[in-house]
Amino acid sequence: MKATAIILAGGKNLRLGRNKAAETIGGKSIIERVIERVSPLADQILIVSSAERTEFKGIGKAEVLADLYPGGGPLGGIYTGLVKAKSEYSIAVACDMPFLNTKLLGYMLEQAAGHDAVVPLIDGGLMEPLHAIYARSCIEKIKTYLDRNQLSVIPVIKRLNVRYIEPAESRRFDPRLLSFFNINYPIDLERAIALEAENKG
Repeated sequence: MKATAIILAGGKNLRLGRNKAAETIGGKSIIERVIERVSPLADQILIVSSAERTEFKGIGKAEVLADLYPGGGPLGGIYTGLVKAKSEYSIAVACDMPFLNTKLLGYMLEQAAGHDAVVPLIDGGLMEPLHAIYARSCIEKIKTYLDRNQLSVIPVIKRLNVRYIEPAESRRFDPRLLSFFNINYPIDLERAIALEAENKG
């Protein structure tokens, strides 16, 4: 089953101080790595960003969309992607996850039938809502929250019919759970470069 991939790239990068999606790891920008890993699963790739961001245009076959809810955060980005998605199910990931695992995402997609969303849990029971599968059935439910200016993703997920992926399931494909590693601070970027060098070594 092919899906739409929604890459969320609307953040202001305040903690890193520069466009983290453009940072290079292993000879490729992070967003190029993200696109590479979702491409086998998607016949449509959407990069959702703020209206003024044009640096993502021309990256592979990805289409760049402006947020329909400017300032709506990741929830607004997910909504924008779902509205434009051609597929029943969409893979939603952040643009700063350099170690996405295609097999794990594929497994999650296989679990989606009959659910509004498929969301991984990490140790401690925390959700990873920006590494998840969302169905078109979520659109109106998400819009209700956005219209109230309630922008947190977690409360929305709690109102959906969700297939949660337990940590043990994720580890079958990604033993170190590096799929969920993202870049917020310079130290994260340094660690990602070191991890890539280690993996190649």
